[in-house]
Amino acid sequence: GITASLILLTHISNIVFADWSSFRGNPQLTGVSESQLPEKLDLLWAFQTGDMIESTAAIVDSTVYLGVSDGNLYAIDANTGKSVWKYQTESAIKSSPSVKNGVIYFGDTDGTFHAVDIATRKKKWHYTTEGEIISSANFADDRVLFGSYDGFLYCLKIKSGDLAWKYETEGYVHATPGVWTHTINDSDEIANFAIVTGCDSYLRVINVNDGTQSKQVNLGAYVGASPAILHNHIFCGTYGSEILSVDLDTGDITWRYQHPERQFPFFASAALTKGQIIIGGRDKLVHALSPDKGEPLWTYTAKSRIESSAVIVDQRIFFGTTRGVFIALDINTGEQVWEFETGSSIVASPSVADGKIYIGTEDGVLYCFGEKK
Repeated sequence: GITASLILLTHISNIVFADWSSFRGNPQLTGVSESQLPEKLDLLWAFQTGDMIESTAAIVDSTVYLGVSDGNLYAIDANTGKSVWKYQTESAIKSSPSVKNGVIYFGDTDGTFHAVDIATRKKKWHYTTEGEIISSANFADDRVLFGSYDGFLYCLKIKSGDLAWKYETEGYVHATPGVWTHTINDSDEIANFAIVTGCDSYLRVINVNDGTQSKQVNLGAYVGASPAILHNHIFCGTYGSEILSVDLDTGDITWRYQHPERQFPFFASAALTKGQIIIGGRDKLVHALSPDKGEPLWTYTAKSRIESSAVIVDQRIFFGTTRGVFIALDINTGEQVWEFETGSSIVASPSVADGKIYIGTEDGVLYCFGEKK
């Protein structure tokens, strides 16, 4: 019984003390939190950066890492809301930081991709691309993946920052690449694939090992959102006012959803559980669809556009609006259960760790909510 109860204990503590180490919380970009939140949320602190926040915070070991438009990457104590240190770049940071093994990875609008060592607080290495980097980093094997506005998906060796390969698309790579782990061509060999939704309207499946493309799917419109991956399907919204599901095995579009009356582009990335896809749009609606058929389950009307990608925490969904309201809905009914007025437009997405939830605003404030002790 000891091992069983130990396993149970670690399982419980994992749920409560989970980190949020990258944009959307995991390599499949599902936007689902492993950490739970208290029923009642209080504002614990607000950190003023002094410049626009367009990216999502990463939280690892009770430290919040946040990139800001003034070129600073901040390390903030999650418990006090005070800045511990900062790292300065030469241009705006719109790419959400990703943290792995004590190193922070992010890009800037000059096209430089940075690896910053948390222990020394100094640059470990950097890599220069020819276009701005809005995409966040994702990881597979010993490699780091990200996109640039120069049209390439980059794959670097994580320790040295040397180029493993780069893959040229036909447009900007704005979105964060997803990582899909799958067998190769009916063999038993497992490989990691980068899933890229591009501004060239294509979904691409690229082998992380050698940079070869195994599938290319025409999505019919420009995609600014990152793909959310569940088993062998991806889900994303497009600038063609559609939400799509693609079967990664066959390359077929499984279904397309378009709201019967309101046709507006989707910029936010989807949040995804077995039972629901949640995605907010410029149509001022949050849409909940069934993953298998794309059937509408409910919609919620926000009073302004939604650029912020929703996060799912147990039975609640959190997202921000361009009107500056941070909102929580019941995942089953779509009813609003909580809101907080920030007074400034929100385009960043929430992140959740250790029983706290974070959101940044365009007027440069990072808010932290949780339970007042």
